[in-house]
Amino acid sequence: MGSNIVQVGPNLDKHARSAIITHHKDGGKRRRTRRKESDGLDKEKLKELAQDKRFISGIYNYCDRWCERCPQTSRCLNYAMAEDEFTDPKTQDIHNEAFWTKLSETFRATLDLVKEMAASEDIDLDALDPGEFVEEKRAFQEAAKNHEIARAARAYADMAENWFEGARAFFEGGEVTDPSFQSIPGNVEEPERNGVEEVFEVVQWYQHQIYVKLARAISGQMEEESEIDDELAQYAKDSEGSAKVALIGLDRSIAAWGILGRRVSCFPQS
Repeated sequence: MGSNIVQVGPNLDKHARSAIITHHKDGGKRRRTRRKESDGLDKEKLKELAQDKRFISGIYNYCDRWCERCPQTSRCLNYAMAEDEFTDPKTQDIHNEAFWTKLSETFRATLDLVKEMAASEDIDLDALDPGEFVEEKRAFQEAAKNHEIARAARAYADMAENWFEGARAFFEGGEVTDPSFQSIPGNVEEPERNGVEEVFEVVQWYQHQIYVKLARAISGQMEEESEIDDELAQYAKDSEGSAKVALIGLDRSIAAWGILGRRVSCFPQS
């Protein structure tokens, strides 16, 4: 569990999507490699990267997926792999067959590595029955969704969505339907001039992620409390890492709403 190789598999799809978003936002100005896309994922190179001491093991498991704003990309194995594997614009387009082909290659290579590691530890993956584990995990996830903290996070996401719906017409110069905006007309500058757009981006980036991370933290804690294997106690807790990311999102969202309240005088105070 302390190996980068073990932890890379489940997150490749998420990071691939994150890499696409990052590439789109920065206009494609990312480091290019000369490696051909058709070569497929080089398992030996992946093993070599996984043993590279500059990478923090599993750092990509507990991040907000906002790579272009992350100060730790130089220490992230997933980021390094995305830089190397998803250089062709076609593999960065979720609607292009090349994206899914590349993703399939990545999953296949990762599965091969997992099988190799299992064999080296005399673990027969085919003999494992995931049925009971899947049912237990589903029960934890359902309980987490109904936890008061998770419900509050969903309510916040809905409230933010409603606010943006009301604000959209105001900022786009269309017909304003929200009374809170109608009461103070013409008192907001263009978003490009007052920096509101970036604040919106921050709020919307974390709007739904806060709930997702909190739900994972809650279900993870339930799973951890049900474990009786003392050996697992030596490892970092997934619940704590997920909660950390949720707290980061909360802090940044609160700061963004505060800026929005100061920059936009018609900000609904209710």
